[in-house]
Amino acid sequence: MTATADATYEPDRAGRLLRTERDLLVPLLRAAPDDAYAVRTCCPGWTVRHVLAHCGSALARVVEGRFEEGVYSPESNDRDIAERADWSNSRVVDELERCMTEAGPVIAAAKGHLDGVALGEWVHAGDVREAWGKPGAYGGAGLTDALALLEQFSRGAHAASSLHLHADVDGRDEPLTLGVADGKRPPARYMGDAPTLIRLIAGRPLTGTRYELAGAVEKELCLFG
Repeated sequence: MTATADATYEPDRAGRLLRTERDLLVPLLRAAPDDAYAVRTCCPGWTVRHVLAHCGSALARVVEGRFEEGVYSPESNDRDIAERADWSNSRVVDELERCMTEAGPVIAAAKGHLDGVALGEWVHAGDVREAWGKPGAYGGAGLTDALALLEQFSRGAHAASSLHLHADVDGRDEPLTLGVADGKRPPARYMGDAPTLIRLIAGRPLTGTRYELAGAVEKELCLFG
């Protein structure tokens, strides 16, 4: 998906989402005791510290333009986390804060090709809140920008594997439209709140949620995990 593919595309949206999340998440991280970083998250095998190390390294690659073959694969992510194994928790947060600040202009210059990185960072911030039992997981002040990025992300490079979905999200006048019609099946329909939709799209736990889904099964909605 490029900037010219959608008249509603805003080049700074991804950077704005990162800055909004930075201002909310970093104070939470700074105030947390060291043992909170060892809490397990919903990401298999990853603690809060692992998630934050991954997020910082992923954005550092954007800022520094380091995209070698296999970047962002599970193996690449594990290597990036391992490289930070002897860092203090505060240093991990320092990198994350710096890169959440600096990545916006680089992502904007990429004309949509790196927007998914910002969306993934925002989802991971939700993973941290979820692990710590904090409110606002997969929601909050950045939600409007996150949903707009999700809509465009689902129609871009991932369109071929994206389910065509009309999402009637609580509190929104117009439905979200995810994916691209393939002419073979009618669009699926989601009715529920936005954080639960994010959980479905990101393959996160659904315990305690309520929603309606017609014309598809849950696993078909997962764009990334």
